Amino acid sequence: MSARAAGFVACTICGKLHRILQNQLDIRYVRCVQCGAKLHSRKPHSLQRTWALLLTGILLYVPANIYPIMITRDLGRPEENTIISGIIALWNLDAYLVAGVIFVASVVVPIMKFLVILYLLLSVHRKSPLARKQKVRLYHITEFIGPWSMVDIFVMALLVALVNMGGIASVEPGMAAVAFAAMVGVTMLAIMVFDPRLLWDNER
Repeated sequence: MSARAAGFVACTICGKLHRILQNQLDIRYVRCVQCGAKLHSRKPHSLQRTWALLLTGILLYVPANIYPIMITRDLGRPEENTIISGIIALWNLDAYLVAGVIFVASVVVPIMKFLVILYLLLSVHRKSPLARKQKVRLYHITEFIGPWSMVDIFVMALLVALVNMGGIASVEPGMAAVAFAAMVGVTMLAIMVFDPRLLWDNER
């Protein structure tokens, strides 16, 4: 029997465990005795919010790859680079490590996050009872690696500072940098609003 079925609800803010009595079945009006937060046995509208944020992240990822993420000006001549063209340019300059880090942070991690979140959502909708522990593990891994997508923006900011200090050339972030940073933030929110307890509800 689950804690929810036994009438127990944990506060999502402070973690205090509460016993919900029969006359308190409408949990929307019950608050935590320790911190005063509203009690929810499951995050409200978790699936709808996660779907909305996931689709927003995917839409933001399109301009993040199409538009220039970096604009380099050398003796007044502007040169625009997208994520992919920038990775190729770094590879051709023998900067294999930097190119590899940016490729993983800008391409591999975002696509993997999209696929994992999509898989978790579909598994809840289909009420699949298979491999629940693996699904929860995927959730925690995605939650952990989410902020590491910002490594790309950090490398670009470092490059901007180093090049601009030289005085001969200048580097500016492009429109794609804003879209990419927004995409990272949105996907981090998507995994935050998703309630992993929904994966275990399929068992009952």
